[in-house]
Amino acid sequence: MQPRNNDVLTPSQLNTLARDLLEGSFPAIWVEAELGSVARPASGHLYFTLKDARAQLRAAMFRMKAQYLKFVPREGMRVLVRGKVTLYDARGEYQMVLDHMEEAGEGALRRAFEELKARLEAEGLFDPARKRPMPAHVQRLAVITSPTGAAVRDVLSVLGRRFPLLEVDLLPTLVQGATAAAQITRLLQAADASGRYDVIL
Repeated sequence: MQPRNNDVLTPSQLNTLARDLLEGSFPAIWVEAELGSVARPASGHLYFTLKDARAQLRAAMFRMKAQYLKFVPREGMRVLVRGKVTLYDARGEYQMVLDHMEEAGEGALRRAFEELKARLEAEGLFDPARKRPMPAHVQRLAVITSPTGAAVRDVLSVLGRRFPLLEVDLLPTLVQGATAAAQITRLLQAADASGRYDVIL
């Protein structure tokens, strides 16, 4: 059975239909993946693959978005991206066009730590002139932390083993959540103002 003339598509027509179907079926989506084949030509656009152990897909981030990245994308880096699924008509290639990319997992934590460290350094908080010498003899120590975490158990175990005569007061506080920072600050100020402690940890 021969097709009717109006049933026959050209490649460009088929690709346009496929592109419209993809773009209409997927809203902006998030994908976590490893970067591969990273290329940044003179145009400033970014081209790469997003891959896991079983599959990969082509992706692009155009210069208007790529210029705001806070890190340099590199081969093997794990990232969290947001974008739209589409099809590049000229080559019939399924791809993802991104509007956001950030480091995922450990990389993101490391970058956040470095940014915080740089900000605190800029505020002069690591200036040696601000440091106070440790007292020669520590008799009473305040430990400000969560009373239930693994960290406090380790601290108390080491202190009990190495400094059995040291008086240790545990001042319990939240260490996570929106109110943790304010609570820790209040305890630090109260412990310092009390004059009871030679050292506060």
